[in-house]
Amino acid sequence: MTKRPKVQLTQADYEALAALRYALRKFTDFSTSAAQEEGLPPQQHQALLAIKGLPEGEVMTVGMLAERLLIAPHTATELVGRLIASAYVQRETDSEDRRRQTLKLTGKAEDILLRLSAIHLHEVREMAPRLIEILSRLRDDGR
Repeated sequence: MTKRPKVQLTQADYEALAALRYALRKFTDFSTSAAQEEGLPPQQHQALLAIKGLPEGEVMTVGMLAERLLIAPHTATELVGRLIASAYVQRETDSEDRRRQTLKLTGKAEDILLRLSAIHLHEVREMAPRLIEILSRLRDDGR
């Protein structure tokens, strides 16, 4: 069970938290709609972005994908199966550890991810001033 912090919250704290949750829900709704317009389920879009967004030199495994998406390993395995069946991802044997399977995006995935990421980046940039203002209100000692 999570410990409850012993702090006094102000009405401004509640308002800022509510505003943050609202902004995050709006972005999630935007993201879901954008992915669906491309014919891609939102979780598959998140998986493609997680694979593409790995730092240079790192490789994606099913286990790492599960961790990045906060899903169970068996759910990640099923997701990867759907991505492979849709020709978005290829599974390859790792050249350094032949026991390990890595995930690579296909050209089809790269194309769809480019379109989706461009509109997502635009949306984030539009939202940024409001998010910065909300987060500034929520900072410790930011009152």
